[in-house]
Parts: sequence; structure tokens; C-alpha cells
Amino acid sequence: MYKGKKVVAVLPAYNAARTLEKTYREIPFDLVDEVILCDDASKDNTSELARAIGVDHVIVHPDNRGYGGNQKSLYNKALEEGADIVIMLHPDYQYTPKLIPAMVNIIGDELYPVVLGSRILGKGALQGGMPLYKYIANRALTLTQNLLINYKLSEYHTGYRAFSREVLESINFNANSDDFVFDNEMLSQIIYAGFHIAEVTCPTKYFEEASSINFARSSKYGLGVLRVSVSHLLQRLGLGRFRIYEQPKKHA
Repeated sequence: MYKGKKVVAVLPAYNAARTLEKTYREIPFDLVDEVILCDDASKDNTSELARAIGVDHVIVHPDNRGYGGNQKSLYNKALEEGADIVIMLHPDYQYTPKLIPAMVNIIGDELYPVVLGSRILGKGALQGGMPLYKYIANRALTLTQNLLINYKLSEYHTGYRAFSREVLESINFNANSDDFVFDNEMLSQIIYAGFHIAEVTCPTKYFEEASSINFARSSKYGLGVLRVSVSHLLQRLGLGRFRIYEQPKKHA
């Protein structure tokens, strides 16, 4: 716990057996009370390994629901378990668990209700192995999003995120896509709801075992990001109404 707040780490997993234990062993359990993993119909032994190494709650999807569908299960379970601070950590070891204390401190001390681990702050993205086309696309999309959404982040595309309970209960994340664009819809909802977002510099790691999406999926994701940004603009200007910005049902 941190100052009486329950801290839960959630791990969206798909074929993560090769990197899961390394990621799990670096989680700072002096701060993190529980770990929840959702295995999105992996073809390896991700869920069995998760139970063997001591993950507190293991959710298994019998059919693959996608990256967004995975996160929905995780956030709903974290809220059900009484989490006050939720850290979303990929079990592919692309993001270091060693940043969890900093992220927890920021939320726990009520400085910001949302923290992102940014790969773009500083100059480490390309040095850490981010492909050049992904770096260029990241910068171009982020610039466009900042203009359309009327906010300022160094990147909208990191998968390392932490949220207060209030944020998760205030946005309709269950209405979002089950695909990769879920992450951007969630940030759009958070900004539209008036929450402020902090960023911390996160080392970039790209290696064979780290999950990634191919060029075709990346292109589909990019178009989805633009759709979300335009929807946000129309919603903000009162020129459209979109379901993802509706008030969610309250969790028990």
C-alpha cells in the first residue's frame, strides 16, 4: 500500500511466457499489493506460469478478445478488488517495473491522477531500438493529436500507464474498442473528462521477445488514432456525440 491506498498492477498478456517471470520478479512488492494477469487465449503456457510464480489473480480468455478487450477485463477486476491505484504493465519486459514507485508516488500524493511512462521524453527511443518508421509515425501522430485534442503530451502511444480509481470509475472504458486503439480512446476520455496527466521518462527496450504489431496493423492503428482525435474535437465543440464519452455505470 501507499499511504493507505491499495496498489494493483495489471498485466495484459498474450504469449508472454518467455518474459513474464523476469517482469514479475522486478515488481516492487513493498508497494504493490496485488498483481492481476489476463491471458488473452495465449498459445503458450502464460497462464500456467503466472499461477506458478505467484500472480494473485489469473484471468483466462477462452477466445482472443484483443488488446483492448484484455485491458477491460483487467481494469474491471482491479476495481472489483478495491484498487486505489492501478498500474498497467506489459509482461513482455519492454517497460521496466522499476518505474512503478515513481508512478505510484505521483498518484498516491495526489499530484496527478494519471501517469504515463514516455519513451519520447529525452533521446532514448531510437537508441533503445525503436524502429525509425515507428518513431516518425509516433511523432507525427502525437503532433496531430495534440492539435486536435487541445492537449500536450510527448506521446499518446506508450503502453505503460497508471491511474487512480477515480479516473477509471469516471470514464466509459468498457465502451472502447477491443483493438489497439483502446489506449488512445482511453486517453481521449481522460482528457475530455478534465483529468490532468503526468509523464515520466521511460527507457525504451525493443528486442525479439517484446511483443509488437506489424506494419499493416500499425497503419490500421494510425487511422484509428486519427478517428479518435477527430471524434474528440467534434465532441468538444458540440458538433457530435460519441458513446465513449458517456458516463459509465458505477462499479460496486
